[in-house]
Amino acid sequence: MPAMNFSTFLMTIAAALREEEGPQLAYLLKPVEEHGKSLIKEFRNPTRQSLSYYEGSMESPWDEIAIQYVLVVNHCAKRRAIEAFKEQCTLISLFFRYFSSNTGWTLPALFSILRDLRDLAFDADLEARQRGQGGTDNMEEAARVISKAFSNCVTDRQSPKNESRRWGVYYVVGLILKSYFRVKRISLSKNILRAIDANPDIPPLHLFPRSHQVTYRYYLGMLSFLNEDFAKSEQELTLAFYHCHIGARSNLERILTYLIPLRIFRGHLPSRELLDKFPVMDDLWSPFITAIRKGDIRAFDSALERFERRLVDLNLYLTLERARELCIRELFRRAFVALQKSTRIEVSIFHSALQIAGEEVSVEEAECLVANMIYKGYMRGYISHERQIVVLAAANAFPSLADRASPYASL
Repeated sequence: MPAMNFSTFLMTIAAALREEEGPQLAYLLKPVEEHGKSLIKEFRNPTRQSLSYYEGSMESPWDEIAIQYVLVVNHCAKRRAIEAFKEQCTLISLFFRYFSSNTGWTLPALFSILRDLRDLAFDADLEARQRGQGGTDNMEEAARVISKAFSNCVTDRQSPKNESRRWGVYYVVGLILKSYFRVKRISLSKNILRAIDANPDIPPLHLFPRSHQVTYRYYLGMLSFLNEDFAKSEQELTLAFYHCHIGARSNLERILTYLIPLRIFRGHLPSRELLDKFPVMDDLWSPFITAIRKGDIRAFDSALERFERRLVDLNLYLTLERARELCIRELFRRAFVALQKSTRIEVSIFHSALQIAGEEVSVEEAECLVANMIYKGYMRGYISHERQIVVLAAANAFPSLADRASPYASL
């Protein structure tokens, strides 16, 4: 769009409102477009007082929204993120007055201004930290503002179904959840999920755009993971992965970061083909996968030490630490195979295998590890403590990891 003055800007907004052109309205309200730069050149140092001349120049609240837009653009151009964020909050409050009485054609504009609000909140918090003020106040305020948009979407009972503001619910929820995760206020997510469950009039998730579905399922999977509901987490992350656009590599990597360890516990190790497509995942997970395949406890411990900081930051360290059991299971299975699959094996054999693998444990500790393997379903059999013999099942002594009744029991 060519350069425009403020009068042309107002007329262009009026035309978008008249024709109900949501994408055009969204474009006009973006603070980083060329028309915004033109308005800054026109007004130099705009203030609310200097722009008050234009109040009443078009239907309310669009005269005030247009003025707010100029103020936001001015602060953005001068890299004043905190001031830009505050003005954007005011712009959105004004927009809600219009949005709450209109149909879903306004959703593209809503999505755009809320996305810009979230980005400005991030920049504002960064600027505050640079000033030594710290905190995440701006992102928390952004989450509160976006929550009001959720309410405005859910409460649409007037519009025809195909034109309802409810079609914006899951996009808005995705922004809210992302904001909560950013400021580590994840517990607040429960309120949003309860609100969705309490509104049966919201269309089924599968009818929404795939991008909305993927974002929602990703955060649902992450919340389940953090709540240690690993079965549900795997289910949601799997659906998110298979519905995610193939070109959205960063999103696919974000999903795989948590889906891969969950699948490993189910006994499904990622293929070489998958890891080759995602070098970041290959770098992180291949050392663990190789160690598990070989029963190499020493290599597993080395990988755990090497990636400790990264795994702690991802809340995955304890999960991977428990995956060490998979190495022990494979080590014992290899001892079983080396003895030509004998169903009676002395505890001392497993003790020796552990020592060769670098585990400095006593015979009693080795016996405990074997008992633990049997209890958790990694091995089938029992221990004769008096004779110090492990009696294994004649068939399927080491069941497939995927066949365990409770694969996440050890997590």
